Amino acid sequence: MSPAIPLVYPVILSGGGGTRLWPLSRTEYPKQLLTLTGRESMLQATALRAAALPGAQAAIVVTSEEHSSLVREQLAQAGCAPACICLEPQGRNTAPAIALAALHLTSTDPDALMLVLPSDHLIEDQAAFEAAIATASRAAFDGWLCTFGVPPDGPESGYGYIEAGAMIDGLQGARHVNRFIEKPDLQTARSLLQETDYFWNSGMFVFTARIFLDELRTHRPEVLDAVKLAWDGRSENAGFLRPQAAAFSASPSISIDYAVMQTTRRAAMVQARFAWSDIGSWHSLWRALPKDADNNSVTGDVVLADTHNCLIHAGHRLVSVVGIDNVAVIETADAVLVINKNKAQDIRDVVAQLQSAGRSELLRQVRVHRPWGWYEVTDRGERFQVKRLMVEPGKRLSLQMHHHRAEHWVVVSGKALVTINGAQSLLAENQSAFVPLGQKHRLENPSSVALHMIEIQSGSYLGEDDIVRFDA
Repeated sequence: MSPAIPLVYPVILSGGGGTRLWPLSRTEYPKQLLTLTGRESMLQATALRAAALPGAQAAIVVTSEEHSSLVREQLAQAGCAPACICLEPQGRNTAPAIALAALHLTSTDPDALMLVLPSDHLIEDQAAFEAAIATASRAAFDGWLCTFGVPPDGPESGYGYIEAGAMIDGLQGARHVNRFIEKPDLQTARSLLQETDYFWNSGMFVFTARIFLDELRTHRPEVLDAVKLAWDGRSENAGFLRPQAAAFSASPSISIDYAVMQTTRRAAMVQARFAWSDIGSWHSLWRALPKDADNNSVTGDVVLADTHNCLIHAGHRLVSVVGIDNVAVIETADAVLVINKNKAQDIRDVVAQLQSAGRSELLRQVRVHRPWGWYEVTDRGERFQVKRLMVEPGKRLSLQMHHHRAEHWVVVSGKALVTINGAQSLLAENQSAFVPLGQKHRLENPSSVALHMIEIQSGSYLGEDDIVRFDA
């Protein structure tokens, strides 16, 4: 009889903000939720990749309260319903997030095999991915904490590195980790490229839940104590698991590399023989995308002349580029970024300035995604605001009211079921409804096609926080 295929529990980390891909990636809709390299978002691609592994169980997803509904909706669209969605009340980096998943698994199987995957990686060659996971799984069952080292194909200052040591006795394909190297400067990265034992640190891991928690207890007990207290005080509602907020927020904010991998004697590395990128910069995205004869990657309505080695993204209008080399030009509805690809990591300086100025362009796109669809503001002035809304088939907004504004709804296409002060009406194309200030109302799409509407708001205050919700 052939040996049984071991059960694998994917743990998908989806808590990052993706600021290095601003202005496409925003705090409220970060890069893992975007469709950047294929038909699926990066989160969906990660979930599908994990689900295709032999022995794969339903994933545990760790994300933020802010992204909870969007994450659940995207996973449902991909046909990858998770076993559990853990909501971090506050981002505390990867070690506490992984500890949450490990505590969830140990309640049923202390030796559960965890495959930890960031939600924003691009991986090609599923067969090679499966082979690497199989090698790491054998090492994990022998007590090792395995990471994956990617052979570098160029000097990269945006990735950490691993120095791999000797092969582990009895575990073909697994090597000891000599040391981890933080993101180097470009000169150091070039020197590491000349050596054969240095690899990019992929940030993916395989280990058993018990061994990880044991090592976390040994090296950073204060992290485990805080997360365990938060786990014991957890609540569950509507498919979401919420650790106790104060206890979880009291945990140190620390990565798994700092908390465990750099200090444990159990660190092992498996070489990744598949194409990999964390799409962490405009340069890495350009490398991952198809290119034309001049080595340009182009999206949208773009006209080029004498332009080479560029990434051009036109989201809302014609973008023309002339006589440029090695530059990314990113156009969105409310922002334009022009950056030398060799300086892609320096986007942090722009982000810091936006944060300091309190600019909304860092937080959200003009099109704001919601569990029921999206809206975007098309015009605003003193005492009025105009929005476009799209409500997906079968979805509805909450029953709500406003203290400071009235609303006028006009159906552009589709059908709208409108409730105003308990009275319902069905509106078709070109029909409208008026919602007086202070009246309870709800908008719903009862049909099988998308509902598109224009919403005109008028009143003394038009902020999104002037909403009193009565149910979900």
